[in-house]
Amino acid sequence: MDGLYTQIVYIMNTFLFFSDHAMKQFLLHLDETMALGRKFILQDLDETHLFISADILETLQSRVDDLMDQISFPLADRGL
Repeated sequence: MDGLYTQIVYIMNTFLFFSDHAMKQFLLHLDETMALGRKFILQDLDETHLFISADILETLQSRVDDLMDQISFPLADRGL
């Protein structure tokens, strides 16, 4: 989740997740479709904040990293 406006605060087996609107929508989609095997959002707080289960963080981070790899292009591929 490097390079994104994202902060995570650990609070009693949950994480308070701060992100931009687009990332939050992606997380809501993963939760609704149970793409990580189960629902993980405990509370949708506002436009940029979520409470998520602490035990899903590693899996979630891996999924987001995979997405970032898919939509990112090395500078060499751009001819820069």
